Amino acid sequence: MRIAFVGDIMVAETPGERIERGEDPFAPLAPWLRAQDVRVGNLECVVATGGTAEAKPYTFRAHPRTLPVLARYFDGFSLANNHSGDFGEAAFAEQLALMRAAGLPYFGGGDDLEAAHRPWLIERNGLRIALLGYVEFKPRSFEAGVSRPGVAWGSEDEQVIEDIVAARERYDADLVIPFMHWGWEEEGEPSERQKRFAREMLDAGADMVVGAHPHVTQGAEIYKGKPIVYSLGNFLFNGFETEATRTGWTLEATLDRNGVASWRTRVVRLDADGTPHPDVDAESPCGERGDAQAKVCHGR
Repeated sequence: MRIAFVGDIMVAETPGERIERGEDPFAPLAPWLRAQDVRVGNLECVVATGGTAEAKPYTFRAHPRTLPVLARYFDGFSLANNHSGDFGEAAFAEQLALMRAAGLPYFGGGDDLEAAHRPWLIERNGLRIALLGYVEFKPRSFEAGVSRPGVAWGSEDEQVIEDIVAARERYDADLVIPFMHWGWEEEGEPSERQKRFAREMLDAGADMVVGAHPHVTQGAEIYKGKPIVYSLGNFLFNGFETEATRTGWTLEATLDRNGVASWRTRVVRLDADGTPHPDVDAESPCGERGDAQAKVCHGR
């Protein structure tokens, strides 16, 4: 099975205005997205009409009209990020209902704590894959409660490890992939915390760790034959001006019952509107099963 991950997707502001005009901000990457078996992204906004903006520097709320466009290119989204709660619990609960009505799966968030930690299970080509989503960046007030909608918090390490084990034992997953929202913004290297916890998750039974949030890419490595891609950076996101914040990675991996058979990232460049475009000449990391470390691939 071929699975693809992209980084932060924000469909409010300029991207949302383009969608309202009937434009398609995903069009430049459409051929690549359509070539994958499963497409996964981090939805870095709340999709709703209600709610009140939280007291934060940046709050993002997208109109429900964006959902059909998202569903055209993606099979599911992680909601575990620091913007899902930008307009409060009611708006987040509205988003969950809208995504269910649109047939658009999500993980890393839910109507309560148990649902937020429940994996999204994908069954394709004889494989059963469990995706788990977690956020480690404030505010923690967005965290789901026993009877409160919200996101899965990732800094409770023991809970995350329990979720990885349960994905195999309770949900019969062949492979488990945590999608993390972590790290410091605009830091080009992962922190020691990210490195340590990524390896703990792989030791607990995860097959690959994927990350986002810093708005820049953060490199990749292989640990005991398993890949860690620390941050994919931005994918669709306006408001950034530096080369680093307007450069992201897509990730594609080929999976089988033994784990990740091969993987590679590809470079995308965001224009002034935040729209991603493929950079076919750029170098990016890749690897195959048995590699001791990530290699660098060139072009397509």
